[in-house]
Amino acid sequence: MPESCIIAVAITGSLPRKEDNPALPISASEQIESTHQAFEAGASLVHIHVRNDDQSSSSDPKRFAAVQEGLRRHCPGMIVQFSTGGRGRDPSARGSSLYLKPDMASLSTGSVNFPLIVYENHPALVDELASKMKANGILPEIEIFDLSHLHAARRLADLDLIGERPHIQFVLGVQNAMPAEERLLDIMLSEAKTLFPRCTWTAAGIGRNQSLVMRWALARSADGVRTGMEDNIRITKERLASSNAELVECAVAAIFEQGRRVASTTEARTRFGLAPS
Repeated sequence: MPESCIIAVAITGSLPRKEDNPALPISASEQIESTHQAFEAGASLVHIHVRNDDQSSSSDPKRFAAVQEGLRRHCPGMIVQFSTGGRGRDPSARGSSLYLKPDMASLSTGSVNFPLIVYENHPALVDELASKMKANGILPEIEIFDLSHLHAARRLADLDLIGERPHIQFVLGVQNAMPAEERLLDIMLSEAKTLFPRCTWTAAGIGRNQSLVMRWALARSADGVRTGMEDNIRITKERLASSNAELVECAVAAIFEQGRRVASTTEARTRFGLAPS
């Protein structure tokens, strides 16, 4: 049987707004519906940000709870991953929803320059977030924007704050951070496998780099690929994506082209060592 590939969909993020793409899901009901469509198209993992009524990034646990409840009901077995990212959020509130015990949560292990801000991840905050994830039985997805972030993750493992089999995501193509270059993915993947021989991994390409990075990851037998409107709102230079599901369909096609198949939610949970839904 062909090797399976997990599709993660990042449905909204904290930066794109409705005026950028009218299909972008903002409210809890829109996020649940958009995720359900992506789930039906083949996604088995969803990465969640929530927004305030003015579309600004929110840390409100009630909003995370509402989205998670809807996803548990409408997308049975789908892996729910909360963002603990910092754009537009008070650092002290970034882990405030982890008590809701999502299956996974993102964890950035170091600071990095973004186009207009410094995405700051103080070591004390990283330790605090990792500790909360461990206490709540949440698998961290280690977000790697720079090679040094892998060594910061190794320090967390040495402190027993994360396990020896983390899920690692390389992020390529953010302006002022790691550019989307194939040789850089190879360097980071080699280092990740040296530091964490049993890790699972994927890679996210930002903007026009989404499909390119996806192909690189698939060619290297990545455990999964990531797509969605958080990273890219276009199908082509001329055409906006009509939904997150349409972006998932593009990922499905890329997986089939590589002679692989789309992982079920059960397979995805087994690959990550997560409990059955």
